[in-house]
Amino acid sequence: MTVKYTETRVKGKNIKVPSTQINNRTVMATNTWLKMAAVQDEELVEGEVVNNPEVFIGALKKGILKADIFTFAQHLPDITPKHRYYFEWDNVAVIPITTFKDWWMKQSHSLRRDVKRAEKRGVVVRVVEFNDEFVRGIMEIYNETPLRQGRPFWHYRKDFDSVRMETSTYLERSEFLGAYCGDELIGFLKFVRVGRLARLMFIISKMAHYDKRPTNALIAKAVDLCAQRECSHLTYGTFAYDNDASTSLVAFKRRNGFEQLDFPRYFVPLTMKGKLCLKLKCHHGIKRMIPIKLLNLARGARTKLCEEFRRKLKSTAEAESSAVRGSSQTKQTDHVADGAC
Repeated sequence: MTVKYTETRVKGKNIKVPSTQINNRTVMATNTWLKMAAVQDEELVEGEVVNNPEVFIGALKKGILKADIFTFAQHLPDITPKHRYYFEWDNVAVIPITTFKDWWMKQSHSLRRDVKRAEKRGVVVRVVEFNDEFVRGIMEIYNETPLRQGRPFWHYRKDFDSVRMETSTYLERSEFLGAYCGDELIGFLKFVRVGRLARLMFIISKMAHYDKRPTNALIAKAVDLCAQRECSHLTYGTFAYDNDASTSLVAFKRRNGFEQLDFPRYFVPLTMKGKLCLKLKCHHGIKRMIPIKLLNLARGARTKLCEEFRRKLKSTAEAESSAVRGSSQTKQTDHVADGAC
């Protein structure tokens, strides 16, 4: 077993981290002071994440990856703890899939109204082929604004090759939906099939078309498609990050029919440092040790700063546009005057 470096994305940026191969799984370790090891894209691998934990962990301890803690989770819908290791309850946002009609009838009046509004305002959601034209449409969505949800947007102004590479992972198991207004792509969604699960990886829409509710229409169509594909669940990442259920993202997921499902996540110490950190409950980092109220205050301050930055950008852009229009009008007037002479 040898250590190599595998490229992964953290906050929209590609970085290389130490990794190794064990039982056909790529195990990566963080470069932080407490090195946490995990299977690469564990939520997207098919079958058990770790088939034989004792053998797997034994190989990891004997290897040269030098991680302090190894973490792994059980795949849905298997949520009853079955291993002897220390675990904590993690959570995921899910929509159990039976039929589209069953899901639709359980939804709130406001959500059904928004999905119908999308249709009335000309939004058409359809399965699309992943090609260069579709990638260019995604880039237009990404480049609409440098800020989203009160923070800098990771994908703003990325080049074509980067966007294509990032959205084409697991292509053989992926489904793409596009929300169109006429010929314009105003939103897209991607999910990856993992056994009978459908893992939602991307969903984003143009802010300029918010009034048409394309995001709600995309989720409704995804549920319909999952029912056709006989998927058991549609998942949308973690339901409540840092155990905070008061965020706008949680409200959005809940409003679109997602619910919280808890599952066991195991933490296995590989070194004395790992054992000590688990005992002191500091293996989640400093952020999890900060009170949620204080975190919310910091998030609010960040949102205000980003909004102020957005307003300045908009004002600068409008001033530049006005200057260009003024210059153009001056040139046109001079041209007419010269012609009159």
